[in-house]
Amino acid sequence: MTVGESYKEYVVDQLGKLGFITVKKMFGGAGLYYDGLIFGILANDVLYFKVDDSNRSDYERVGMEPFQPFEDKPMVMPYYEVPVDVLENRELLADWAVKALSVSKNKNSKPKKRKLAKGG
Repeated sequence: MTVGESYKEYVVDQLGKLGFITVKKMFGGAGLYYDGLIFGILANDVLYFKVDDSNRSDYERVGMEPFQPFEDKPMVMPYYEVPVDVLENRELLADWAVKALSVSKNKNSKPKKRKLAKGG
């Protein structure tokens, strides 16, 4: 996975309506963060946004696929490719990004499962 510098700059510029986006390198690609929450991934010059049941159908309806970090393994991650027409439309891209941020916020606000201590 690689991300060209010009592609990274383009995506960050397109996401300008959100405010300050942080890009952090990860595994050859990059993670997109807003206010400390990861909401997107850049890999092989493709933008992916975080999904769950609340927004997955937006991507599936237009034929987008989930992020698969390894071509030779069936594992997928909860990120879907952002359609090019959405990426090229700043208003629409901001809407989709806000939904992806909401997924991250919901995931981070759920109480963590803990193991019950065995009492004696």
